[in-house]
Amino acid sequence: MSAPSVEVVLVKAGRTKIRYPAAVLADDGTRLSVRAPWAAEGVRDFGFVRFEPGDVFVEHYWRDRWYAVKEVRSADGTLKGWYCDVARPAVVDGAEVVVEDLDLDLWVSADGSEVLRLDEDEFEAGGLAASDPKAAARAVAALDELEGLGRDGLIALVSAG
Repeated sequence: MSAPSVEVVLVKAGRTKIRYPAAVLADDGTRLSVRAPWAAEGVRDFGFVRFEPGDVFVEHYWRDRWYAVKEVRSADGTLKGWYCDVARPAVVDGAEVVVEDLDLDLWVSADGSEVLRLDEDEFEAGGLAASDPKAAARAVAALDELEGLGRDGLIALVSAG
């Protein structure tokens, strides 16, 4: 029997950035965990990590937290690290998981030696601080929380199935 599936919908600035199917691993009513292959076309090289066809993401979405944590593994199962999106709490509606990306991201390498805050310039340019100061403050607090988890080696604990 196959796992139930959902469609993950990543929304950014009011438009759908990407949508892809994912297998549900667990849902406790607060956190939804899914598995999905790398959904974008081709390779995305960030310099510190490459996402490529064959990579598998185990993604954790919370209905009460302002972030998502994605464990990234290569096709052979080697852990690459964790890519964390700052986002409004996930909305799970039937077979769809809608996540509003707020631009801020964090990367934690597999060995924990790199904890990188990403896209802070995009966040500033996006104007959320002016249009929704409370949401902007929650987003920055979420990035700070993720960075602390990453530096303390707790991303693995947070993302554990």
